Amino acid sequence: MFSINDTVLYGANGVCRITDICQKEFSGVIKDYYILTPLSNETMTIFVPVNNKLLTNRIKRILSKGEICDLITTASSKPINWIIDDNERKEHYRTILSSGNRLEILNMIRELYIHKQEQLKNGKKMHLSDEQLMKEAERLLYSEFSLVLNIRADEVPKFISSRIN
Repeated sequence: MFSINDTVLYGANGVCRITDICQKEFSGVIKDYYILTPLSNETMTIFVPVNNKLLTNRIKRILSKGEICDLITTASSKPINWIIDDNERKEHYRTILSSGNRLEILNMIRELYIHKQEQLKNGKKMHLSDEQLMKEAERLLYSEFSLVLNIRADEVPKFISSRIN
């Protein structure tokens, strides 16, 4: 399915490189593993059992530039669905982040951005948990977009805005 040196997206760890596919023994059991190294933290090593569908389903191929542009277009046409209850919203966003669904993550960023602008307009601040979830969503999505588009992560919002307008 994947090969050594493939660049992939892995759950909440973001963009990773598959540095090896090998057998390892943990707790007396020998299994085949994908060995992943997050590009944002090259001292970290992630072992994903090749035969564990739950974990391997979190490994996603990197999108192409065309797929990113299509994703932005699709997200910009989705309605905003703000969840008023703080705990329900937090749980919903955590589920989105763990799913790795880029369309939902992009829509989540959009919802939080619009809410933040409304709060600022009313002289208020966003809840800290919303701010943290937004930063995490941006980190995940922007790391992939910046890699594919060959731009810095801080240039991604401008790219997204230019595609929407």
